[in-house]
Amino acid sequence: MIFKMRILIIGFVSIALSACTGGYSFTGGDIGDAKTVSVANFPNYAELFQPNLSLTFSESLRNIFVQQTRLTLVTFEGDLHFEGEILKYYVEPINAQADAQVAQNRLTIVVNVRFINKTDETKDFEKTFSRFADFPGNSNLIDVEEELISQINTQLSEDILNAAIANW
Repeated sequence: MIFKMRILIIGFVSIALSACTGGYSFTGGDIGDAKTVSVANFPNYAELFQPNLSLTFSESLRNIFVQQTRLTLVTFEGDLHFEGEILKYYVEPINAQADAQVAQNRLTIVVNVRFINKTDETKDFEKTFSRFADFPGNSNLIDVEEELISQINTQLSEDILNAAIANW
């Protein structure tokens, strides 16, 4: 009798736990009934052109969905689909010193994103995202560019993930 009760309790707990997983991802976001995600390459239309930016940004966005959700990455027509373009990539001085030297510069990247949710069209959006990273004025952009781009791409990807699936 006790053995049957334990099996019954374990069965109920298992069913309850599996029912709770629903459409939620590891980030706490709601992916609903979506099973796949696709990310088109984001062409770079910025005036200051960085040749690898399109590839590195698009890959960063793909990676965050693979790493932080249970969605399967597909090449085209995912249940959740992202496309857009890189609008701006620029450097500006942000901190001048008394001797007219620049103490810090800021690298900024701006992307336009169109999100299509085939399982719930009410969640579709088109939105612009912007992030920046600062670097010392005495540094050459070429020397710090790869690290800054990686940092900004990660931040942009997190912002886009949160905008698409977070329901807080």
